[in-house]
Amino acid sequence: MEFIKDPMAIERRSMEIIAPYLDTLHLSPEAIKIYSRIIHAAGDPDYAKVIRIHEAAATAGCQALKQGCHIFCDVEMVRTGINKKTLASLGGQVHCLIADEGVAATAKQEGITRSMAAMRAFGSRLDGAVVAIGNAPTALFEVIRLMEETCLRPALVIGVPVGFVGASESKELLAKVSPVPYITVEGTKGGSPIAAATVNALLYMDQQR
Repeated sequence: MEFIKDPMAIERRSMEIIAPYLDTLHLSPEAIKIYSRIIHAAGDPDYAKVIRIHEAAATAGCQALKQGCHIFCDVEMVRTGINKKTLASLGGQVHCLIADEGVAATAKQEGITRSMAAMRAFGSRLDGAVVAIGNAPTALFEVIRLMEETCLRPALVIGVPVGFVGASESKELLAKVSPVPYITVEGTKGGSPIAAATVNALLYMDQQR
């Protein structure tokens, strides 16, 4: 059986297949790149119907990454999927505290999830950073709370937690009240690969520039 073996050729062909699904959406070139990466990561063109990107998100994210901002994520799967070599070339690093013993102890003591405790532990370091949440709705709720109750202002919040309990609600709230640019998907869809793909879309955009 004949099939494409070259990685770059596979990616090019994938983007060619995805393109028609975006033709009628009247997206900016930057949004097309983000949509395409998300759809490619999910293998699901239906994502085109549920992706929501704040009008300033691509510019804010690329600008922050170019200036060497750090990325803070909720789970190791998000951290693993991000292109750390490209990020490091810009001066940034990816951080995840979900397995930190201190975070685990705080979560147990306060009766909250580890991902919530991790966001609290990051604290002021989230200011000016990119936040990428792909798994835990509670982490996104916590980031929203921190933004509402303090002067904390990430450069960009990528909020795409997946699941049936709290995921849809957390993303709806993000789009409704976020004081900073955001990228999200409506409903139960999302996940760590989607969060990582969104970050990588921004990193590759900066590379291409």
